[in-house]
Order: sequence, then structure tokens, then C-alpha cells
Amino acid sequence: VDINCVNSYFYLKIIAVLKITFLGTGTSQGIPVIGCTHEVCMSADKRDKRLRASVLVQIGKTNLVIDCGPDFRQQILNAGISYVSAILFTHIHADHTAGLDDVRPISMNHGHLPIFARRDVIENIRERFSYIFKMENRYEGAPKIEINEITNTPFFVEGIEIQPVEVVHGEIDIFGFRIGKFAYLTDVKQVNEKEKLKLRNLDVLVVNALRQEWHPTHFNLQEALAF
Repeated sequence: VDINCVNSYFYLKIIAVLKITFLGTGTSQGIPVIGCTHEVCMSADKRDKRLRASVLVQIGKTNLVIDCGPDFRQQILNAGISYVSAILFTHIHADHTAGLDDVRPISMNHGHLPIFARRDVIENIRERFSYIFKMENRYEGAPKIEINEITNTPFFVEGIEIQPVEVVHGEIDIFGFRIGKFAYLTDVKQVNEKEKLKLRNLDVLVVNALRQEWHPTHFNLQEALAF
């Protein structure tokens, strides 16, 4: 039996029950922004109360979280889950990484939590959360994580294939991710033609649209619709 055929069959079966939960769809400061008097910040509409950008992808018993910003704790509580299989990081910015300390109860109850990220993100996390990686006099309650460096090639988490999609965010290259016929791209400003090919034959594409006015590092609404 060709093992590749077996893996492909398993992959197709688990992708069929993929569930997406938007944990947050807000800007880097969240919505409303502290001290903001803009009509959106002052709005009573619950759709204008938005946490930092993150998404939960559930496939069977596998819970994948994309990005771990400063609202991570509240987002996981809102989602009603206690276990995260892995965290996938798109890029180094604080609104996507600053919640890493809040994985403590997950790692305490379930062991080392795998994270998957580009090299620059890993280096940034090692610097920002240096206490996590201390070998001597280590704080016993520090999160326990398992670092996995990824490149622009497919990788697997619990048998699920994940395809990075490289996009440009201002002046830095970052990753989006394709899982089956679902793809999640955040903080995009440009995507080259080669990477666009990875987005063919999707059922669902999630892409950022920061605002109606032009922005130097993110799609605005018109650019997102054109894309």
C-alpha cells in the first residue's frame, strides 16, 4: 500500500469537518481603542467590540489557533475550550504574539505546547519571553512550549497538512496559512503571483480589510475586494 495514498485519504476525511471560530477581528489596538471618540469606538453595536486578530481552526479533536495576541486568555475562554493542539504564528508584531504567557494553564495541564513560526518570529519570542527559555533558576510556572521553525513549505500538526502562504505586510514578509480548502491571511498588503496559486480552489478565504482609506501596510476595503 502506498503510504501517501493512506495519508491523503485521512487528510481529506478530517478536513471535511473543519470548523472556524473568529476569536478576534480587531486592529492592533483592539476596538474600541482606549480614549478614542470615533463613532465606531463609541458605538453600542456589539460588532464594534472586537478583540485582536486570531482564529481557531477545529478539525476533530485538534484545536489550532492562529496567532496569540494580548487578548488570548479572553479569547480562549470565550471559545469554551481548554486545550490547544498548537499555535501558528503569522508574524512578529505584538498584537499577534504578546499573549504567549497566557498559555501557562494549557501547558500545565497538557504538557509542552507546540508553536510553529518563521525564524524571525522565533527569535523575537526568545527575546521578548526570555524567562520561558531559562535553564537555570527557571520560574516553575513559566509556560512550557515546543518551538518548531517553519519555512514556506507544508508542515503537519496531528496529521493535518498546513501550507504557509507568504505575503507582504508593509516591508516585512509574513505567513498566512491554508488548511484544506480554507485559507487565512492577515495584515496583507501584497501577494505575488506564485503565492496566489496556493489559494486556488478554496471554499473560504479570510483576508484583512483594515479600513476604507488607503493604508501603507494593510489592504483597505477596496484592495481586499479586488484581491
